[in-house]
Amino acid sequence: MSFCCGASMIGTRGTLKHIRTRIHNVPILFCPVCHRTEVHYQAENEYEILAEYAHGDGAAEVDFLEYVDNKSGGELFENCVSNEEEDPLDVVHRQIDMGLDLLTVAKSIDDWEWEEQLKRRLQMLSNRRAKLLNKRASKRH
Repeated sequence: MSFCCGASMIGTRGTLKHIRTRIHNVPILFCPVCHRTEVHYQAENEYEILAEYAHGDGAAEVDFLEYVDNKSGGELFENCVSNEEEDPLDVVHRQIDMGLDLLTVAKSIDDWEWEEQLKRRLQMLSNRRAKLLNKRASKRH
């Protein structure tokens, strides 16, 4: 499980750009709070090798899945708290629950700085939750 700025990262596949080459279906971890993206640690070496070869060959686009014999998405993302296929609102609710649990810990050890960081992240997650709820409500009408 990977964490970023107090939130657990979401496992998914995405497209990354390495110099001028776009590499599709790369296993990545995505932070729902700050939107940081990183290559999944179990695919990092394969990604770097493929990216260098693809760039060296002058390829504009490559598909990670075509060149790398890797674990299935289920195995790769089994240690992630959340993944892309889940309902975004459920993911945000779990992130808020974890943030509130951490806030309780921060208060119990009198870590004011951590409390403030968690409060900011919880505000961002609350805003994201409101946007998802508004989006759902507009789809119903």
